[in-house]
Amino acid sequence: MTFVFSADGHITEPSDLLTEGLPPSLRPHGIRAEVRDGYMYMLAGEKVTSKRPINKPPLIMGKDGQEFGRANRKGAREIPGRLEDMEMEGIDAEIVFPSLALTAFHIRNEDAELATAQVYNDWHHAMFAPYQSQFVRCGVLPVRNFANTVAEMKRLAAMGFTSAMLPSRIEAVSGLPFYTEPAWDPVFEAAQELGIVFVLHTGTGREDVRSFRGPGGAVINYTIQACDAQETVMQLVAGGVLDRFPRSQVACIESGASWLAALAERMDEVYHAHDVFVRPKLSRMPSRIISEQVSASFQYDRACVMSRSVTGVKPLLWGSDYPHHEGTFPESREVVARLFDGIEISEQDKADILGLNAARLFRLPRPELALQPA
Repeated sequence: MTFVFSADGHITEPSDLLTEGLPPSLRPHGIRAEVRDGYMYMLAGEKVTSKRPINKPPLIMGKDGQEFGRANRKGAREIPGRLEDMEMEGIDAEIVFPSLALTAFHIRNEDAELATAQVYNDWHHAMFAPYQSQFVRCGVLPVRNFANTVAEMKRLAAMGFTSAMLPSRIEAVSGLPFYTEPAWDPVFEAAQELGIVFVLHTGTGREDVRSFRGPGGAVINYTIQACDAQETVMQLVAGGVLDRFPRSQVACIESGASWLAALAERMDEVYHAHDVFVRPKLSRMPSRIISEQVSASFQYDRACVMSRSVTGVKPLLWGSDYPHHEGTFPESREVVARLFDGIEISEQDKADILGLNAARLFRLPRPELALQPA
């Protein structure tokens, strides 16, 4: 039977975790809710991340009759219900990302950002550490002070974490250096020494996840987030960060994976054509760096499977995006069963894409996986 690992799942934190968990002096600088002029605002520092009317209209329902996003589903909040849903979906293990803490990268106050990351990481560890054969723990990193970043990475590694989140996108207004800057070198050096995989989850770091208003916005705003991963991978590769730290690994989550091949070939093409202008010079071609150090999770993509002659199989990770409506729940078994229809592919490649690649990348501690070929 094929081992299935979902490289994209979410948990809904307790609503007061990231406020009550902080010292009172830091709460105004962290993630919180405020009532203003008849609206409930969600904020990360001074950044408004969402707002809704207090006298809100009826809940927006998905086509399955559940509240859109399924934040209140039992499995989105507690372990027993989640294991039930995983069994129903045919998913053996998964990596788990936050909900509220996805906005933590907007916090500007260094102390509040560090405290928020530590509160979330400790809660996440307490929930999932007893189930390490089913769940990969993924931490949230502070990024306003890279000394704090490295210190929290060391703390996470000591607790057994093998992955941690960085923003999928860095915008000029964020106050953070772009990933091309050498300021990131100590962070990536620590990652390769500690064995921490950097996870870039779609939407994180983006100033406005609904940047387009108008006809087609519902499709455009979600689709364009895949471009964030592409831009960041370009920075990490062309800027030389991944080349300088060849044991570091980056996983782009919920951004699809079909763009990997096109990006790899385009970067190789321009690296040759613009050779006289290229700085820094890389020790390997961009396509090779991508195939060796970059992974990407997908849900329905089939083009990424068909273009694995360019990327190789190793970068391809399947994920369900549980429990969100844009994911494959509750039809993951059917999606997986149809994923390779009409594609010439070996059983080993199928097994790698559906679970073994992610299990190796995140070092999932399951004895039976040690017998699988690398």
